[in-house]
Amino acid sequence: MPTRRTLITAGLFASTIAVLAVAQHKLSAAAAVQPVTAPSFEVDPMWPKPLPNHWLLGMTIGVGVDANDHIFIVHRGNATLNQRTEGGGDANPPMGECCISAPPVLEFDPEGNLINAWGGPGEGYTWPNSNHGVNIDPKNNVWIGGNGDGDSHILKFTHDGKFIQQIGIPGRPTNSNSMDSFGKVAKISFDAKANEAFISDGYGNKRVAVLDITTGAIKRYWGAYGNKPDDAPLGRYSPDAPLAQQFRNPVHCAEPSNDGLLYVCDRVNDRIQVFQKDGKFVKEQRIYPKTLGDGSVWDIAFSKDPAQKYIFLADGRNERVYVMDRQSLEILTMFGDGGRQPGQFFAVHSIATDSKGNIYTTETYEGKRIQKFVFKGMRPVAKNQGVVWPKK
Repeated sequence: MPTRRTLITAGLFASTIAVLAVAQHKLSAAAAVQPVTAPSFEVDPMWPKPLPNHWLLGMTIGVGVDANDHIFIVHRGNATLNQRTEGGGDANPPMGECCISAPPVLEFDPEGNLINAWGGPGEGYTWPNSNHGVNIDPKNNVWIGGNGDGDSHILKFTHDGKFIQQIGIPGRPTNSNSMDSFGKVAKISFDAKANEAFISDGYGNKRVAVLDITTGAIKRYWGAYGNKPDDAPLGRYSPDAPLAQQFRNPVHCAEPSNDGLLYVCDRVNDRIQVFQKDGKFVKEQRIYPKTLGDGSVWDIAFSKDPAQKYIFLADGRNERVYVMDRQSLEILTMFGDGGRQPGQFFAVHSIATDSKGNIYTTETYEGKRIQKFVFKGMRPVAKNQGVVWPKK
């Protein structure tokens, strides 16, 4: 039978453990709100300037930046505008002067002035049924993909919209092992030194494909973990299931870094997979893996320092942008929130950076816009910054 002294000692020990546990919890909570030093941004609520001609944007599903820091976007226009409430000027007969769809491709200067607008069906090529993704290659040419029915090709135009090349054959069925066509391409990125284009292929296929920029010929391709792609249905994503050995649709980005790696957005699987540029798997990171539906990993851009120290990741389901350490793939901070005000998001879809480190984002679904986030330098920021409104 324990003595009174033993009971007192046991009680004191239990009390000490309880106090230590509370202290540890408080320390952990305090650490969670401690600021970290990271790239910081503020939304520019006045960018871009108003469009002319009663123009509206539809679902805005691509953004790219050229060598002069001109920003290109592509949107889906009239097909995604409600003619009764938005695009009445495009109705037949028109319901009023306002509003009509802007041309599919718009070019802005760094100040937000509209410089050029073009795109749509033309002679010698098949415009995508649902254009998706825009980027500018090392020779200043503009590449566009598509994720609609029959969009098994890529289009290349000059900087001002003159048709150059159609890569792939429109109307081909899904085939992740095709050497002459694609399967609803989400995005195109470039490696200037290697003269290669990296294709996120995509909404139909389940692979990364690598092209010769000049000829458009497919040089190599691979699926998740570097496996041979397999088009068999994977079923619905479950965060508790074993990790899928193939990409899920869509493969939404494939972004090459300066040090020979490739970062792939396996969107609905809630993960980034990292490869060498020859397709050898390196590592992966899951991002908020309990995210269902559209997934959490939509698009990636790199910081503009020579080492590309940071990744900026757009998450269109949780409505924010993550600032990540590129080497560790750790999320350092995040900004944004759901909503329609500047600095908030509705389906943030694509992301790009200019030479000064500013971020540009586009929004699909009912978001239908582009936003600019101005780089404000390195400074202490909270783990979750919320809406990065300009400071007084």
